[in-house]
Amino acid sequence: MPAPATVASPVVTCLRYRNASAAIEWLVHAFGFEAQRIVPGPADTIVHAQLTLGSGMIMLASVTDTPFSRYMKQPDEVGGVETQSVYLVVADPDQAYRDAQAAGAEILIDIADADYGGRGFSCRDPEGHIWSVGSYDPWQ
Repeated sequence: MPAPATVASPVVTCLRYRNASAAIEWLVHAFGFEAQRIVPGPADTIVHAQLTLGSGMIMLASVTDTPFSRYMKQPDEVGGVETQSVYLVVADPDQAYRDAQAAGAEILIDIADADYGGRGFSCRDPEGHIWSVGSYDPWQ
């Protein structure tokens, strides 16, 4: 599954926060992240945000009721352990989808175009970890 030749980093960590706006402010203040892109949603939520630190990036959003959120828990909901989601940037998400299916991945969110750009899907690997794969390149 080769990454597109132009992508700055094919792996981007994604996080969910109950108060994403406050989390962004804290991450900027505490660690020096820079807000690169923030997409506001209804009721003071953040649909999508990109924060950079040097050449690294994280994406985050508010905890909301979405098809993906049913597979995620916040740390305080699971005894304080860390939870996370990994996003992989690929050149051809449709081929990656077929490859994941062929490898036995459990498809959690079917392949679709995202409201903020790109195309992708989410699946569970044999150990139960959740991966999101798509063509959306947060660096572009």
